[in-house]
Amino acid sequence: MNSIAKALLSRPEISALVMLILVIIGFSLYAPQFLTYANMRVTFFAFPELGIVVLGVGILMIAGEFDLSVGSVFALSPLVMVIAVGRWGFDPFVAIAIGFLVALFVGYLNGWITLQFSIPSFVTTLGMMFMVRSVAVVLSGGFPPPFPVDFPIGIFVADLGLFRASMLWFAGFAVVLAVMLHFSNLGNWIYATGGQPQAASDMGINTRRVKLFCFMLCSFLAGFAGMVTTFRLKSALPALGEGVELQAIAAAVIGGTSLMGGIGSVIGFIVGTGLIRVIDNGLVMARIDANWFKFAIGALTILAVILNMWVRRRARAMH
Repeated sequence: MNSIAKALLSRPEISALVMLILVIIGFSLYAPQFLTYANMRVTFFAFPELGIVVLGVGILMIAGEFDLSVGSVFALSPLVMVIAVGRWGFDPFVAIAIGFLVALFVGYLNGWITLQFSIPSFVTTLGMMFMVRSVAVVLSGGFPPPFPVDFPIGIFVADLGLFRASMLWFAGFAVVLAVMLHFSNLGNWIYATGGQPQAASDMGINTRRVKLFCFMLCSFLAGFAGMVTTFRLKSALPALGEGVELQAIAAAVIGGTSLMGGIGSVIGFIVGTGLIRVIDNGLVMARIDANWFKFAIGALTILAVILNMWVRRRARAMH
């Protein structure tokens, strides 16, 4: 019994899961309409767009790095897609590929600059956040370009009842990345690179290549999530995704991902995203001033880190 309790407490996402359950119970008691079918649809519709970004940001954090440019990539990638069809005359599927290549290129730049010049990724991606956002505004002229009618938006955002098609894409990414992280050599390399970089290098792991891959994956997923949002809104807004980078980092941290690298899980990313989306929706349903949303996210982030540290100490103390 003691070993089961220790195994549970050792899980990085356990604190967030407990908080999520308590928050859901609290909102359902305070606002009876919170758990209705119609309201669950609202929550599930918005879930994948943040969740996909959190998957990338969280994996990069496990590798020991940050990306503050994901919110700007969230805007630029779909903007390039829309302009490529409407202004440059490309086929919609080719335009989607171009948009993803733009996202991958930004991720490559983030990784290459960080690793080549040995500067903190926080600094690199902070600079890239401003640069990419500026490119998005200049490309669009500050206004959303006309949205082409021939984009295959159905396969990404079709209404499937309780959720949109985007939830299936999110689930697919989550499963693939969970298998990669927890059941493959690459996953072991990512954990080792973030947790024990020197030991990982000594073991022959190419930590530079691992981090570069994580930077590119993070940026690609941000571009994909931005495309999903753009298809849902049927408008490529140059200001899209502002603040998404901080919400994504908060969701990963709330889900048990360590700021020092080497600790985190896909389940934790999902639970952290769920907490943010539930609080966002719950405040509205409970008719509480929505301006308290950022306060709640900030408080949860601090509480999650404190709880995770306490839980890990308790787990280590068990014999």
